[in-house]
Amino acid sequence: MSERPLLIVVLAAGKGTRMKSALPKVLHQVGGRSLLGHVLAAATAAGGSRVAVVVGPGMDNVGAEARAQVPDVETFVQVSQLGTGDAALAARAAIESHDGDALVVLGDSPFLTSETLIRTRHSLQGDAGIAVVGFEAADPTGYGRLLVDGNGSVTAVREEREASAEERKVRLCNSGVIGFRGERMLEILSAITDQNAKGEYYLTDAIEIGRAKGVRSVYVTGSAEETLGINDRAQLAAAERIFQDRARAKLMAEGVTMIAPETVFVSHDTRIGQDVVIEPFVVIGPGVTIGDNVQIRAFTHLTGTDAKSKKGVAIGARAEIGPYARLRPGASIGEDVHVGNFVEVKNASLENGAKANHLAYIGDGRVGEKANIGAGTIFCNYDGFNKHHTDVGAGAFVGSNTSLVAPVKIGDGAYVGSGSVITRDVAPDALAVERSKQEEKPGWAAKYRQLMARRKKSRN
Repeated sequence: MSERPLLIVVLAAGKGTRMKSALPKVLHQVGGRSLLGHVLAAATAAGGSRVAVVVGPGMDNVGAEARAQVPDVETFVQVSQLGTGDAALAARAAIESHDGDALVVLGDSPFLTSETLIRTRHSLQGDAGIAVVGFEAADPTGYGRLLVDGNGSVTAVREEREASAEERKVRLCNSGVIGFRGERMLEILSAITDQNAKGEYYLTDAIEIGRAKGVRSVYVTGSAEETLGINDRAQLAAAERIFQDRARAKLMAEGVTMIAPETVFVSHDTRIGQDVVIEPFVVIGPGVTIGDNVQIRAFTHLTGTDAKSKKGVAIGARAEIGPYARLRPGASIGEDVHVGNFVEVKNASLENGAKANHLAYIGDGRVGEKANIGAGTIFCNYDGFNKHHTDVGAGAFVGSNTSLVAPVKIGDGAYVGSGSVITRDVAPDALAVERSKQEEKPGWAAKYRQLMARRKKSRN
């Protein structure tokens, strides 16, 4: 039997006042990806044929983030902000037009997995009309409890403030994820009319309403970490620790050496080959791919895609990066390349065997195979209005403390003398030197010292 179409409704309207931030809660990041981005990735991996995101009034940036992750996402505004039941009904148009099953998930749960969503969906294929994701909590304080009868049916979700002393002993807790067989969903949600003590409508009241209508509810279990929701900065930091510990362990299991793993930070899409050695205090942002046998030395910062750029960072096999290097979006590092201390590369390629070992800025350009960029070299790429390209040919040698004023081309095998400011193209195999004539005045320094000593003595 083929699976019914799946609608996933993501509730992302909460402002997250405990975050103390102008940024909506779901746009805060874990592992270089927004909380909402993590949830939407799980939703699409679970086979959601339609994804709807419910946002709050004025949260255009949340809608933009949703579209960046899922281009055909449907967005709805929860105007009244009256709780999760009200939020789910904000997507009424999507629910009414959907013929299939639906899952409602929270937008602040970065560890929610597609596997759990798939299991929740499959639990609706029998006689169940509603499915809830629960987890066993070591300390259930603060969570809603799943109340289950002897037949394994969920009879209610009881919030702690409304639970009896006996119900508070229950350790099976509500994650906030709930699934519905589509043909009864709108009927049940529309029947949530009782407001809680805060004047809000609980989505979880759907369990008891469904039961009164003869709809059986079941549960599937996930881990406590998987269902972790983020409400404040401390929880955000805790989630980051969980993410980093998992990511580091996975990379090391795949053949990456980390000298001090607790000091290395990676992102959700970091890709690293075998026999890579990463020294302490390295930060790897989104969009970075590292080939085999690369050395990333201490205090290096690699950042690929960002808010302005969709370009990544790619590092070829056997390259050596750092210490104290910075690779920004669009940095393409070939095989056997050296990018040394205090070198910054942005939107530029260093082809196989090229070297920039010290104190250089390489922006908007190309460095050809086995070319050498001397210490203190600057690609002067920006004129205050536009970026321009610098091209350094294969085997070229650029001396220390050189400024290459773009647009400019240094030919294959050419030499550029130290201290030059190059504003015109240099032919292949030519020598270019641009510096003023050195003057020397014999004995000047001794006379100057004598003069200054007399002046100082006279003042005393």
